[in-house]
Amino acid sequence: MNRRHCAAAAITLVCALTVLTAPVEAFAAPSPPSPAASRHASDPKNPVGPGTGAKTKAKKQSKASEPKKSLEEVREEIEALYRKAGAATDAYNLAAEKAKKQSDEIVRLARAIVVGRAKITELKSQAGAQAREQYRSGGLPPGAQLMLSDDPQLFLDGVNRVREGQQAARGVLGELTRTQQNLETYSKDASTNWEKLEANRLKQAEAKKEIKEQIAAAKKLESRLEKEERARLLKLEQEAAYKMQTAWLSSGALKDINREASASGKKALAFATAQIGKPYVWGAEGPDSYDCSGLTSQAWAAAGRPIPRTSQEQWRLLPRIAIKDMRPGDLIIYHDDASHVGMYIGDGAIVHAPRPGRDVTLAGAGSMRILGVVRPDK
Repeated sequence: MNRRHCAAAAITLVCALTVLTAPVEAFAAPSPPSPAASRHASDPKNPVGPGTGAKTKAKKQSKASEPKKSLEEVREEIEALYRKAGAATDAYNLAAEKAKKQSDEIVRLARAIVVGRAKITELKSQAGAQAREQYRSGGLPPGAQLMLSDDPQLFLDGVNRVREGQQAARGVLGELTRTQQNLETYSKDASTNWEKLEANRLKQAEAKKEIKEQIAAAKKLESRLEKEERARLLKLEQEAAYKMQTAWLSSGALKDINREASASGKKALAFATAQIGKPYVWGAEGPDSYDCSGLTSQAWAAAGRPIPRTSQEQWRLLPRIAIKDMRPGDLIIYHDDASHVGMYIGDGAIVHAPRPGRDVTLAGAGSMRILGVVRPDK
């Protein structure tokens, strides 16, 4: 790669940073229109043509003939939609986190390129000064000039200076070469990070679309319910959670769980419980709203222990422990895809940000399917 072009490309990068075909219907031979139909067809103020009323009626009958879903089926469908939205939220958050890291790295590389270009200018100036000095001395190397001198003392005094000058010249050329090589590396790294940044932005956009579609579908289902049905739906949600929690407790899961939180765990707990009542918003990490992993990651950051941003990364990277060994402050990961997380507070309960339309709240630790437990400060 031409070094000048490489460096120029990198600086340009820095500047860029700142800146079905419808089915054919078969009809029987038409019957003679009735007088009323004829009047409708000839009335310019009434565009309804013959047969339209029959089609509308058939459509209504078809819709009415569709089996109505039970409220429990609606609840399960809404829950599935919100879980899909939760998984997409994790994908969005992970892409956002990676994009931020790549953006920060590009900025770092850009600064290094600017420093490197300034250094090259300085080194070239030094090399030029040395070349001009050699020209003024007749183009002879300093050693040759000393050998031709009639003054022995001048020869002896100049030996060290010649040696120092030669070392300095080699040092300038060596540093110039290394700096130019570094610039090439910085430029390649910046280009690679730029491509990764754009790829993660696309992932963000795709995940954002998925989130909005799932939430919109869930809200549409809920909006079709009458006020009384929505109240019953909430009650069904609570009953389903209570049933799972009761089964979990009956299994003896809490039998040996009586440990106290660590010092940092207590700080994380204090932060998380102080957010109770704030709304769930996907992609949010405070201070006014949170998603599930936004709450847990910020709580542990407040405790001085930064952890991964998403529930899936928390499950993948943090130390795992057995349920029987968990203590307050530990994170419980839920569902097979690790798409939800809550913080254990003790006595079989968690604090978590449930889903869109709900607020940060307390819930039974076993009210959802547990995948496992991780400990940020192990």
